[in-house]
Amino acid sequence: MHVTDWLLDADVSIRWQVMRDLLDAPDEAVVAERARVAHEGWAARLLALQDDRGYWGDHEYGVDGDRRGTHWSLHLLRRLGAEPTDPAVRAAVARTRDGVVWSDWDDRPYFHGEVEECVNGGVLANAAYFGELGDGSARIIGLLREEQLDDGGWNCDRVEGSTRSSFDSTICVLEGLLALERAGGSGDASTDAALAEARRRGEEYLLERSLFRRRSTGEVVRDRYLNFSFPPYWFYDVLRALDYFREAGGRPDRRLSEAIDLLRSRRGDDGRWIAGKPWHGQVFFAVDAPEGEPSRWNTLRAMRVLRWYEES
Repeated sequence: MHVTDWLLDADVSIRWQVMRDLLDAPDEAVVAERARVAHEGWAARLLALQDDRGYWGDHEYGVDGDRRGTHWSLHLLRRLGAEPTDPAVRAAVARTRDGVVWSDWDDRPYFHGEVEECVNGGVLANAAYFGELGDGSARIIGLLREEQLDDGGWNCDRVEGSTRSSFDSTICVLEGLLALERAGGSGDASTDAALAEARRRGEEYLLERSLFRRRSTGEVVRDRYLNFSFPPYWFYDVLRALDYFREAGGRPDRRLSEAIDLLRSRRGDDGRWIAGKPWHGQVFFAVDAPEGEPSRWNTLRAMRVLRWYEES
């Protein structure tokens, strides 16, 4: 079976992205396929697990490594591509907006975020994607602007005195800032200009390190950055970063070349990429293959990254 045919023989959340990113299917066909996401397969199954209060898994985030919280459920719906304007999705998001709070932070509403940069970057991405930008987003934007470190990135351990950025925190914030920009921005031109510069500096932090090396020694920062897993949660990896740069668009920076070579080296003889080691913690259900088996998510993401890189 051809790799593309194998990708199409999958959940509708994968199929519509293959049609858009690899096959250049007509817009109307992509829209029609994407419209099915909220009503079939993984996304529909996930939507059905939300309770009447707006929570998934009885928690706003997840405890002790549990990935069944509200935050991660919204993240997964976004990565699956559930159409934000679909009535079922809108109803689920409204329940979250009206009912879910950060219990450790004065019962602050979910879309107002909490204090950690990596979490707030994710909340901002969700708010932008699901059409929930507002006063809470303005709060998050203000924090992220203040919290950017001198080296260009972000780190959730900043409050504990860290002055060096984290790859994990930085990719979460970059994804949030890009989602905000794609949603039309903050509504203030000067703020948006400052955020564009902040995003550029955050990208430079990663690019100066070839996406996975220490700037000082050239050593691999963490072996887990070479582990490609889906969904990525708050964890950084090279494929996640490459897919971010693809999404941001433009001409690929030459400093991506080593990461691209790494990505190519992971392609099997059959043209597919395997699933990495999954992150610890409970999930409602798996959306990718077991470790070591051919992964549709990794193959889709890798193929669209390489297509962007090679065609640009």
